[in-house]
Amino acid sequence: MTAAGPTFRLDGRRALVVGASRGIGRAVAEAMAAAGAEVTLCARSAEQIDETVSALRAQDLQAETLAVDVTDTGAFAATVAALPAFDILVNNAGTNRPKPLAEVSEDDYDAVLNLNLRAAVFAAKAVTARMLAEGRRGSVINMSSQMGHVGAANRTIYCASKWALEGFTKALAVELAPAGIRVNTICPTFVETPMTKPFFEDPKFRDEVLAKIPLGRLGQVEEVAAAAVYLASDAAALMTGSALKLDGGWTAL
Repeated sequence: MTAAGPTFRLDGRRALVVGASRGIGRAVAEAMAAAGAEVTLCARSAEQIDETVSALRAQDLQAETLAVDVTDTGAFAATVAALPAFDILVNNAGTNRPKPLAEVSEDDYDAVLNLNLRAAVFAAKAVTARMLAEGRRGSVINMSSQMGHVGAANRTIYCASKWALEGFTKALAVELAPAGIRVNTICPTFVETPMTKPFFEDPKFRDEVLAKIPLGRLGQVEEVAAAAVYLASDAAALMTGSALKLDGGWTAL
């Protein structure tokens, strides 16, 4: 907080954005850097994030690369343990394989749950362990979904992963509150990203989705990024264990 009130600035803070190569993750990293944070973009290979890091540095913003696969939880934990502690973690890596349950394979289950839930849990464990060791107050932001609060056909496994992430977030928020570490989720509706673009090339699917969003449009990555900056900042100092829904009214119906 400042004398003038809450601030959305992130100056002097170290932020780790997992799944930062494109879409929402990239937008979050860019927004946090613009807000003054020293941002580390994490992806499976440096090539995926080098361009973004270079662009941010060209604007005199602070950005670094971290090439590690978050699903390799041991390697991720060892890497984080060797770095200075972060003040902010954005667990953004995720995937989806939409299909009827009758067609869901064990490989589908493993792919979605391992990235959306298992990787997020152990990334949070690794980063908050460093926060606790150095006595840092911090913010963990788990990228959930409106599908963490409702159900949808052909998304049984995805919904399972996001509902579980919501429960994990609430429990961790209670656990870490005494240390001043806040844990929240962001729950977007359908957002225009490289991952969702193929789905919206089907006019029927697009119309069905828009019919469920009272605001009548898809989300944009910049809107999700703004929410992440808010949750990471002192403006959200009293917010923990909460789900910030950016769903255009979907879950209000």
